[in-house]
Amino acid sequence: MSLAKPLEGKVGIVTGVANKRSIAFGIAKAWHEAGAKLIFNYQGDRLKDSVIKLVRENFGEDTPICDLDVGCDESISNFFNFVQQHTNRVDMLLHAIAFAPKMPGTLDGHFSDIPREAFNTSLQISAYSLIALARGVAPLMTEGGSITALSYYASKKVVPNYNLMAISKAALETSSMYLAHDFGGREKPIRVNCISAGPVQTLAARGVGGFSTMFKIYEERCPIGRSCSLAELGATATFLASDGAASITGQVLYVDGGYEIMGM
Repeated sequence: MSLAKPLEGKVGIVTGVANKRSIAFGIAKAWHEAGAKLIFNYQGDRLKDSVIKLVRENFGEDTPICDLDVGCDESISNFFNFVQQHTNRVDMLLHAIAFAPKMPGTLDGHFSDIPREAFNTSLQISAYSLIALARGVAPLMTEGGSITALSYYASKKVVPNYNLMAISKAALETSSMYLAHDFGGREKPIRVNCISAGPVQTLAARGVGGFSTMFKIYEERCPIGRSCSLAELGATATFLASDGAASITGQVLYVDGGYEIMGM
């Protein structure tokens, strides 16, 4: 390992890459540039070709990539069997998976209109998936490791229209703390943290009602006058995966231009 490549020799799993504008892609790029070998997933045939092309063009033709549906235990088991065909050790995992069905109240409108089935689906995919993936990767983190999940400020305070995803992010953050406790007592601990990113111009974010207004408010009220970039999120995730963060676990790190500290 060198200062220029703090993740040299490490192996990471990156979930949730959808396109070049996704936060997962920004973090994957940073991990790759820091020297890590990466393994990716795609979710279903609809995204298969585009994600495989994106991964191979940016991380090498021989980069391992496999289907993973986090809503299916068999798919999760098959994914980690695939991982073990390519490495006997994993050092870090990025959880960048979130989903809320487009139904009344889920990502706009009245929170009280959220249907039961939408609530259950979002919690399963967006939060329980962290538990399932952590359980799957833990046996491969023989030298300890770092699990990083992506959250958002709406887990703590009301952000109109974020609605169901706010509940899922709150569950994700709480799950990360309990996983940090579970895995922290090992001889070689596994650390679990969340990055709470400010608004970023991703395709997923634009699905939230009023996103452009949210983005403008951040720029007006952040102490540094803006939210964050994919490169900055990548740098934070690289730090969390590095030896420099060896004593950081169970935390939510806000990378949002300081918006989280503001009262007015």
